[in-house]
Formats: sequence, C-alpha cells, structure tokens
Amino acid sequence: MGSRARADIEPKCFQKREIPRKKMTAPPLSRSEVFGQLRKELHDDKEFHQSDVHIFIIMGASGDLAKKKIYPTLWWLFRDGLLPEETHFVGFARSDLTVDAIRTACLPHMKVADGEAERLSAFFSRNSYLSGRYNEESSFSQLHMHLCALPGGGGANRLFYLALPPSVYHDVTKNIRHHCMSRKGWNRVIVEKPFGRDLQSSEELSAHLSSLFSEDQIYRIDHYLGKEMVQNLMVLRFGNRIFGPIWNRDSVACVVLTFKEPFGTQGRGGYFDDFGIIRDVMQNHLLQMLSLVAMEKPASTSSDDVRDEKVKVLKCISPVSLSDVVLGQYVGDPAGEGDAKLGYLDDPTVPKGSHTATFATAVLYVHNERWDGVPFILRCGKALNERKAEVRLQFTDVPGDIFSDQCRRNELVVRVQPNEAIYAKMMSKKPGVYFSPEETELDLTYHSRYKDVKLPDAYERLILDVFCGSQMHFVRSDELREAWRIFTPLLHQIEQEKTVPIPYTYGSRGPPEADELVKRVGFRYEGTYKYTV
Repeated sequence: MGSRARADIEPKCFQKREIPRKKMTAPPLSRSEVFGQLRKELHDDKEFHQSDVHIFIIMGASGDLAKKKIYPTLWWLFRDGLLPEETHFVGFARSDLTVDAIRTACLPHMKVADGEAERLSAFFSRNSYLSGRYNEESSFSQLHMHLCALPGGGGANRLFYLALPPSVYHDVTKNIRHHCMSRKGWNRVIVEKPFGRDLQSSEELSAHLSSLFSEDQIYRIDHYLGKEMVQNLMVLRFGNRIFGPIWNRDSVACVVLTFKEPFGTQGRGGYFDDFGIIRDVMQNHLLQMLSLVAMEKPASTSSDDVRDEKVKVLKCISPVSLSDVVLGQYVGDPAGEGDAKLGYLDDPTVPKGSHTATFATAVLYVHNERWDGVPFILRCGKALNERKAEVRLQFTDVPGDIFSDQCRRNELVVRVQPNEAIYAKMMSKKPGVYFSPEETELDLTYHSRYKDVKLPDAYERLILDVFCGSQMHFVRSDELREAWRIFTPLLHQIEQEKTVPIPYTYGSRGPPEADELVKRVGFRYEGTYKYTV
C-alpha cells in the first residue's frame, strides 16, 4: 500500500457498489484486504501480491466490445479501488487512434457521476495505445517494448483481453506467446465467445490455445456466469438445507431455463446470421445455467471442484434430437410500431431467404440418478413479448389432494434479469372466512430487500476474477467440448436439411408449437397469481 492512507482508497467505493450502507463497526477494507477476502472466498491458493504491477492489454481496443464493455468495466473497477494499485491499461488495434479518441468513444458508456472527473482523468492517465497488425510479428515486438517501458512493466503481470473476431485468434495468440509474454510475472489470456462453431472447430481452437498456453492461463469468458443470480444458484442450492431433499426427480416435474429479448437484430443481422440463436444463447448461456441447476455438490468452491461437477452433468446429457426442438424466425407485426413492423428478413444485413432461427425451444434430459426422466426445457429468442432471463423449477403435484383440484403446482423461480429476484409460488389459505387455498408467492426481490446495494456488472466480477486468478466462472476446455457434443449433431442436421423455422410475430411469445412441445413433455401453466413489479 505504500504511504497512501487507507481512507483515501476505500470508503467511498464500496458504499457505491456491493456492500449495503449500514452503520460500519469496523474500519473499511483496504485494497489488499479486498483481494485477500476475495481470494479466501474463492479458495485460491496461488500467491498474489496486490502491490505488483499489472498491465491489462485490450486487443481490439477500437471495437464495439472494447468501447461499450471493456473500457467502462475497467473504469468502474478503477474508480471503486478494486484493481491492484499499480495497474496500467494498453489498447492495441489496427486503427490509428489516440487515448483521447478512445476516451471520447467510451465516455457515453462509462456512467461518470458528478465529482468523478478527477478520478476519470487519473484512469486515462494510466492508459496508452498502439496501432499494429494482428498478423505481424514486428507489431507485437513493438507492443512488448512498450509494455516493458511502462513503470515496473518489465516484471509486470500481464492480462490480454481478446476483444476480437475469432478469425484473428490464431495470429494474435501466437504472436502474444512468442513476443509479448512477461518473463517475471504471470500471463493470462481472456477469450470471448464464440468458442468455435461446432465440436470440430472448437476442438481445433482449444488445441491451438493449449499449444501456446497452459489451461490455467486461459480464461474463456461467458458473461452470463458473472450475473448475480447465476452465481447465486450455488449458494441457493448448497447453502440451504430446505432445498436439498426436493432437488431431484422425485419432486421436480420439469426445469425451464428462459432467455427472451423484446428486440430483433436491429441491423446486426449479418453477424447474427452466421451463428443463429442456438449458438448465440442456448449452447452457452442456457447450458451453463442448466449445469449449475443440475450438478452435484462440489467438494469445495475451488475452481476445479466446481467445474468438475459441471462437466459430470454435461456428460450425462445425450445430443439433442430435432424432434425435441422447435425453431422460429420472427416476422414483422403490421400493427406494430417502429422496428416491430420489420421481420428478420427485412434487416438489410441478413441474406435473402435466410433460414437462420431467431427462436428455439429444446428439451434435454440428464441421464443420471438425480434427474432421470425430468425434462430440462431451454427457451430463447429475439423479438419476443418481454425481456426476461430466469430459471424455473416446477414441482410435481401434491399427492392425495384433499382440496378438490384447487391446488396449483409449486414453483421456484430465480429471475436473472431484469429486476433480480427469487420467489416461490405456493398455495396459502385465502384470507378471511374462507377455507380454500389460493396461489401466492414468497418473494425476495433484490431492489426491495437490498435497496442500497448496487449490483456489479457481470464483466466487473469476471475481470476481477481474472486479476485474482479464479477460473470458477470461466469455461474449461473439457466443459466446452461436452457442450458442443450436445448441440453439434443438431446444428449440422439443421444446416444440411435446411430446416425452415416457423414464423412468429414480432412481440409475441414465439411459435405456438413451442408451447405445445413444452406441455407435451410435462410443463403445466395453470397459475393464477400474476407477479407484479
């Protein structure tokens, strides 16, 4: 920490972020104590010194991801005193830019409050930028010289964030390995999805990365694993006795994992058309949530123990059959307004006659003792009726019903976004002179219960994890292999047979055939209680 006073670093930051504004009986945490606490929680035994120099290199610093997510996230972490004290930021891309130009481009996304101008200037004073070619060794040699020239840079720890299209991963990672590695500090490489297009391409990418870096140097980032409520799934399951005995095939009728967006591709159809909704959302975000819901209790919260259990679950899932899938593509709503009038094929960046699905519902089964026979229903789509991401467990009917079919199925819902919440649908006696049951909810809505807490952005938690060396919320190579094994045969069949998706109207629930599939495998929607925000 040097001579800097503890109070200069900490008090303002945590009151804005994760810790509720309650009367504090102990001094606020210093930077080193923050990292010590995080690493203790993460069961990480690797040696860490917060006073070491760290350099965060953004490869692709001129792109949208860097501008809208990476730089703003680094600013929030820097502002709140959560990064190691001596951290520098270096942008690298092909464009001829300056730090001032990057600042101007990022500023609309950085949420700078009144009174933070000086802190923002301090952040950008730690930034520098170099332009170069991704396939030129000389550009990376130049980058290495620049990193070594930074204060303490010769022995600094280096974090490389690949905010780049996958087409340049091979050249960039090879040049990083051969020309830019720190010889005294550690090196970590953060890779953005998509991690390939199918099992074969993913395996090729994994083989390439493993030839250059060890597995503990590779951080495959899926930002959904940084979501507050996704991370809460483990605490909810393994920190509460009440759920353990009912979290199995004897009590659970089905599990529904949902990701819905109320907007279409909005001019990004050209990018989306190369991947489709299954590769974009289902094979990664929803499957990650499924593994957290279905996995067995790990031996500890260490990264490998958690990821071992996730891999075991994925190995128990057979490849998805097309007969258990409904695909859809949105069309414009003539009565709608603005973008709602436009269908997917009306996007000028989408190839004419494209059969790419913008909606999918798939039913998966986990063939193990805990879950055999329980359908896991994955639903995702664009241009739907609402924005929602959630996990919903629907429990079996109460045996020996004495209330003449008035009881509805219990449900436990973890709402990931928006308005994070956990609530349980249950039956209760109707208030008053009646003796009849009615549906109600036990409700933990975060913005009501934790009014003074500002939940961190997913990227904040994940980038902080990379600094700490925790890989718990990142995708391991064998985990990635199993995920692609489950979906690759389906994706190949759809492409080879040119399966035509079912049209659905912009702003609807999706194709009716999807609701029919869900009902057929055992989900029942019969609730009467309307959740109010």
